[in-house]
Amino acid sequence: MTVMTRPLLNRRLAEFGTTIFAEMSALAVRTGSINLGQGFPDTDGPEEVREAAVRALRDGRGNQYPPGPGVPELRLAVAEHQLKRYGLSFDPDTEVLVTAGATEAIAATLLALLEPGDEVVALEPYYDSYAACIAMAGATRVPVTLRPHDGAYRLDLDELRAAVTDRTRLLLLNTPHNPTGTVLTREELTAIAELAVERDLLVVTDEVYEHLVFDGAAHVPIATLPGMRERTVTISSAGKTFSFTGWKVGWITAPPELTSAVRSAKQFLTYVSSGPFQYAIAEALRLPETYFDGLRADLGAKRDLLSDGLEQAGFTVYRPAGTYFVTTDIRPLGETDGFAFCRALPERCGVVAIPNAVFYDHREEGAPFVRFAFCKRADVLEEAVGRLRGLR
Repeated sequence: MTVMTRPLLNRRLAEFGTTIFAEMSALAVRTGSINLGQGFPDTDGPEEVREAAVRALRDGRGNQYPPGPGVPELRLAVAEHQLKRYGLSFDPDTEVLVTAGATEAIAATLLALLEPGDEVVALEPYYDSYAACIAMAGATRVPVTLRPHDGAYRLDLDELRAAVTDRTRLLLLNTPHNPTGTVLTREELTAIAELAVERDLLVVTDEVYEHLVFDGAAHVPIATLPGMRERTVTISSAGKTFSFTGWKVGWITAPPELTSAVRSAKQFLTYVSSGPFQYAIAEALRLPETYFDGLRADLGAKRDLLSDGLEQAGFTVYRPAGTYFVTTDIRPLGETDGFAFCRALPERCGVVAIPNAVFYDHREEGAPFVRFAFCKRADVLEEAVGRLRGLR
């Protein structure tokens, strides 16, 4: 038998192995632990939205290939959502594109807009697919690190400005920010917008947690700021807002030329997806405001439940202003290595978390930090908190 000696994985992806989420979720199953690692809810979303998907299936809507840009009903609902929420007017036919979740939207956008040799400035720590998609496009990521200060993670705007060079093609933002829970302020976003206009940069902004903000924090889409609509691709999805992460329904809004560019890449990835679910999410986006208020209140209470429990267990807790993740510092527990801590945690107390270092280029920056998800039932969080107290 001939044995292949040449590496099978191309060099652009050589640094990316199995994701930490797959590893830790498998560990949760093997040990019977409570999985507070991967960010998916353990309850389904609204019954009326599920029934809308059933109706679409029974009515034969979406059982075959839907239109490449997405079904008109969902594109219209996304445009209405952006106008109602943020005063952003988008043409549903030329400025909205439906994708297989936000992850495909990120991949298609970066593949469409980047050339080999381009630089992408991204906020570190970052969702792990950012690094892989930048690599697949042949571009170079330039991280700007958010660091803890006064109980929250903060962006250093001077560091951001210094990271932009003549090779910088775009800024990749995420607010509300995963994993730190930071919500960029209007002042911070205004400074970022001014930099983008000054240096003629594209901006790609991942806003999947747009409805998950707490304590009076406000989500401000950067596309609403002067000079930004024409240079911004805004990405969001249904998974986090409606607790249907398995449906994989996402979208972009952008000016026609950017939407067309992203569609050119997207058509060779999935082409289309989630047919019946698109009709259901069109209805979900039109749910009354009481739904969104209730979602925030429920998740805010769960954030506090878990954060309080983690503090009682001995962690330093960075209580998030958004998302459904809470970052902790393990050094008060006498630990410094998040990887080792998370791999041992299931055996120690039956809980799974994620080491933040996987979200960093500069792994040492994230070494003592660990992320927990609070998008679980209250009784599950209470049980996890009880188990974690044993660490102290």
